[in-house]
Amino acid sequence: MTFTRRQVLTAGAALALSPLRAFAAMPELVATESRQQIAPEGYPDTAIWSYGGGAPGPEIRVAQGGRVSRRLVNKLPQPTAVHWHGIRIDNAMDGVPGLTQEAVPQGDSFDYDFHVPDAGTYWYHSHNRSMEQVARGLYGPLIVEEPQAPDIDRDIVLMLDDWRLDPETAAIDGNFDNGHDLSHAGRFGNLLTVNGQFDPAFEAGQGERLRLRLVNAANARVLEVGLDGLEGWIVALDGMPLEAPLPVSGAFPLAPAQRADLFVDVTAENSAAASLLSVERDGGYGLCRFDVSGQAARVRRGAPEALPPNPLPEIGDLAAAPLHEMRLQGGAMRWLDRALLGETEMGGRELAQLGKFWALNGRADRPEAPFLDAARGSLHRIAFVNDTGFDHGMHLHGHHFRLIGANGEPGPWRDTVLVPPGETRQIALAADNPGKWLLHCHMLGHAMSGMTSWFRVT
Repeated sequence: MTFTRRQVLTAGAALALSPLRAFAAMPELVATESRQQIAPEGYPDTAIWSYGGGAPGPEIRVAQGGRVSRRLVNKLPQPTAVHWHGIRIDNAMDGVPGLTQEAVPQGDSFDYDFHVPDAGTYWYHSHNRSMEQVARGLYGPLIVEEPQAPDIDRDIVLMLDDWRLDPETAAIDGNFDNGHDLSHAGRFGNLLTVNGQFDPAFEAGQGERLRLRLVNAANARVLEVGLDGLEGWIVALDGMPLEAPLPVSGAFPLAPAQRADLFVDVTAENSAAASLLSVERDGGYGLCRFDVSGQAARVRRGAPEALPPNPLPEIGDLAAAPLHEMRLQGGAMRWLDRALLGETEMGGRELAQLGKFWALNGRADRPEAPFLDAARGSLHRIAFVNDTGFDHGMHLHGHHFRLIGANGEPGPWRDTVLVPPGETRQIALAADNPGKWLLHCHMLGHAMSGMTSWFRVT
């Protein structure tokens, strides 16, 4: 068939108009200055940085196998970028300035568009000047739903954080270059919140089964989480389902950036309150409460079934996988003697004057050469050896890995592993996602002051 010039011009006019009808604009994720009531009522509100006007930012919820499309618009006084934490993402969309993109200047924008292969609980947060920007409120939840809804009554996202506020003005403490924080455990806050509120309350019925999606968005605090008036099971960690739900007995740790999905049954009496607790040395303190009113179920359900597994790579013969050691070094009490900054070797005092207190394998900050150069599809073991006096939560971008137990067998899938002082944690990494990927401590002050590296999958 031959088209006449008139037919071509007519079709062209129709095509020129059709985008207005056929293509919706990409939704915006606006990073901006805001104010929010963070401290309890009676205190002033707090100037924060936020996505969309509040902390946490808007919940992004998408079906497994779908796409997330957001235009980051930067209205902050600093450049910024968004990292989509825990997603096995296209490398160009990972949001790491200097490695996968340039930081987005004030007044500019960047389009993120990516596929989400795995169901589970994830989150997004700033990855430029992260210690400051996340502490000011730049984070939000990203939920990828299973094709078949599990047997629950309600799904509740709980983003846990601690804020360091002036006790008189409720303003955020702006001393982000504090050498004590950087060289010790990190920046701890003085007010614990859930979803940006102090001690929020949710209504619940006795016998109701809730899915609680916990995200630790704190800068450095490892939370010990407990339940009161709730019977629960951990069904997923860092977004990845466990092979069998794990009953909650006592408290369990949740390091910065880690997530835990719980199925809980409300067992508290009618007109009482159930609680999610932060368990500390002198007892349990309520993070949020569930005010029980009425009876949702007369008969208790049995233990939940496992969630369907995600399409993760196979972990083959671990004995045949090469072992790579990463030593975590420095910090107070075990100061760096020497380390490379770039290609320059410096003494510990010189490094401290530059705000560098930590190193990975003798290198402070991200080096030119990758820690690991892996062929796509290859299997590797990494041993994180903590030579310091503090906890470190080591996070790999673009991949999940399996913890290797003391018996040498692969354990749960994670994207962030907590390594206690003086101990070693070994992981199995199936390097199946090509690109340049960050590897760092998610105690964000530690990353800022030296604990950052990277690996490459080719």
